[in-house]
Amino acid sequence: MSLLTVGSVAFDAIETPFGKTDKIIGGAGTYISISSSFFVKPVRVVAVVGDDFPQEYIKTLQDQGVDTEGLQIKEGEKTFFWAGKYHNDMNSRDTLVTELNVLEHFDPIVPESYQGTEYVMLGNLSPQVQSTVIERMKDRPKLVVMDTMNFWMDIAMEDLAKTISMVDVLSVNDEEARQLSGEYSLRKAAKKIMAMGPKYLIIKKGEHGALLFHEDQIFSAPALPLEEVFDPTGAGDTFAGGFIGYLAKTDDISFENMKKAVIYGSAMASFCVEKFGTERLLEITEKDLEARVQEFHKLTSFDMTF
Repeated sequence: MSLLTVGSVAFDAIETPFGKTDKIIGGAGTYISISSSFFVKPVRVVAVVGDDFPQEYIKTLQDQGVDTEGLQIKEGEKTFFWAGKYHNDMNSRDTLVTELNVLEHFDPIVPESYQGTEYVMLGNLSPQVQSTVIERMKDRPKLVVMDTMNFWMDIAMEDLAKTISMVDVLSVNDEEARQLSGEYSLRKAAKKIMAMGPKYLIIKKGEHGALLFHEDQIFSAPALPLEEVFDPTGAGDTFAGGFIGYLAKTDDISFENMKKAVIYGSAMASFCVEKFGTERLLEITEKDLEARVQEFHKLTSFDMTF
């Protein structure tokens, strides 16, 4: 099955209690495409970088099975850059630097070879860019999944509401779900958000797992208790990549299969946090992933025989 991801391909500089990095490859599009490429190849990517983006980073993506025809390289411009420092609890962080650079005026071009793509993952970007990609797809994809954040709720709510109405699955965290809906109860929040258009809603709760909603159905997925979280950067995007990648691989968008996709996404995210940046994602094998999924299964499996 064909898969397209849209998102930032960027530079990150990260500091955690375990150490710090200089500029390394990052961005939602990077994490999503590497994570989803574990399930489907090639993964098509629509993104933009400056001419300062190293060819070796592009080769890293290509070596993972990412089709970079849709990766624009802007001559004379700089790549998006984010720097952040995590606190000791690893749940909170300070943004030190945000340089939009090429993202400020990003016009997403969907190559002709990408037309007909069946699964689309819209990573966290401006809702206007996200809706433009949908509009530029000549045929409606089988499934469109969207990630967003509270920043867009603060400054672009009208555009955001329009884009949300165009997608099948929305993914937000619990704080964002409450802000978007005006409801504290996540169950009430889910009903209000799905009334905006999406048939399915994922509410991520960080170290407390994730919730999947569809009509009156709810699935609660655990988070794997890890001994150490080394770097949380990109975990949410890695989750999204595992989720959409598993759905594309199995070509089944039923609620039952989405439950499995949430677990596979959670498993991929649990690997991501074990090293800086994308480093751990580039190491895992199929055997590693299946073993990790089994760990998730054991967390929630019990016998109801009395």
